[in-house]
Amino acid sequence: MSTSFDPQNQAEFDRHATGYDSMHQASIRASGEDPAYFARYKRDCLLRVLGGGGGGPLLDFGCGIGNLTTELVGAFAEVEGYDPSSECVKIARERAPACTFHDDVDAIPRSRYRAVVVANVLHHVKPVDRPALVAKAAATLAPGGKLVVFEHNPLNPVTRRAVAACPFDDDAELLYPWTVTRLLRGAGLAEVDLSFIVFFPRPLARLRPLEPRLRRLPAGAQVMAVATRR
Repeated sequence: MSTSFDPQNQAEFDRHATGYDSMHQASIRASGEDPAYFARYKRDCLLRVLGGGGGGPLLDFGCGIGNLTTELVGAFAEVEGYDPSSECVKIARERAPACTFHDDVDAIPRSRYRAVVVANVLHHVKPVDRPALVAKAAATLAPGGKLVVFEHNPLNPVTRRAVAACPFDDDAELLYPWTVTRLLRGAGLAEVDLSFIVFFPRPLARLRPLEPRLRRLPAGAQVMAVATRR
């Protein structure tokens, strides 16, 4: 959800916090799935990239009401969350009471995390502010840690339609895949890798095991970009 430096944007997410799941559900109706499916999907992507269990803490940067955070808790030994919306953090804390949550980006420890996840956050951030935000997220990584960015793929027309239909996406400016990788390189990160993900709606669920093999096909509904702190 929101991680913008814009106070107006933060207030918008405070206002939508309690209705987030129902609005999200309506916007993704064409997929045949609910928000929990997409949180589990991202969790499984992270398990493939990072492995599970220990190895250091993981930060859900822009955690919103904790949809992804709650899934990560069951897969990783130590999980923390950050969101500038105090209303969203309040809900996330109730859903994942064992986690540490932050609502001040400058209070997040530097050089601490094994991995930092920025899931569907950047399209809510003004383009001029994105490099600074990615740099802040990268600064919280331990050396060798990985920054993982999930974003909507504007090359997919179904994604564009879903975003246009979602009330809390009315400020969204979608990022093309090459914009995401450029931001990661601009933050000084290395080993930048881009995958396309989320290809098949529920009626075609039997084909989903094929999705990892399609990671270079730019038709996925979302992208996952991974980069490493030197």
